[in-house]
Amino acid sequence: MSKQVWKPGNLLAPVPPVLVSCGNMEKPNLITIAWAGTINSDPVRVSISVRPERYSHGLISESGEFVINLPTQKILRAVDWCGVKSGRDVDKFKEMGLTAVPGSAVSAPVLAESPVNLECRVFQTIPLGSHDLFLADVVAVDVDEDLLDEAGRLRLDKAGLAAYVHGTYYALGKQLGTFGYSVRKKPARRRK
Repeated sequence: MSKQVWKPGNLLAPVPPVLVSCGNMEKPNLITIAWAGTINSDPVRVSISVRPERYSHGLISESGEFVINLPTQKILRAVDWCGVKSGRDVDKFKEMGLTAVPGSAVSAPVLAESPVNLECRVFQTIPLGSHDLFLADVVAVDVDEDLLDEAGRLRLDKAGLAAYVHGTYYALGKQLGTFGYSVRKKPARRRK
């Protein structure tokens, strides 16, 4: 197997292309973020990386709050559009026909068209160079009831989420396994 060695680059993929809502209900804003992730499970904490010159950076810095909205394939055009337009110039909610609703725990708006919304409160900002890393506590999670099965379990596989890989959006495909499947004991075969 032959490999080329390239200069350092951001090729960690796939990633979720999330819509981060910020600002307030009077002037809601959205920004598309591909650099978002889980950083801790107890307490539940996440991170997003935002360039300091972005309009949303100032809104998040000022309020200390934002919402990570998981977008579906149905609103993927809005995800892309919100990533190339600035909230300084346009009302992204209005232009894309999206709905801002009040959060349950933060002043930042929640995207109604998203099946899962993570309401976040910033506890630290780390300047890294091209981007600032906002570290945040997840203070509430809003989940569409349509994604719950009869036992009340979340069926995120039914949401129609998308992935982003080096400039291209993809639909998530078939299930390949579940956590721990590689070490699970297989049931004994019955003799006939």
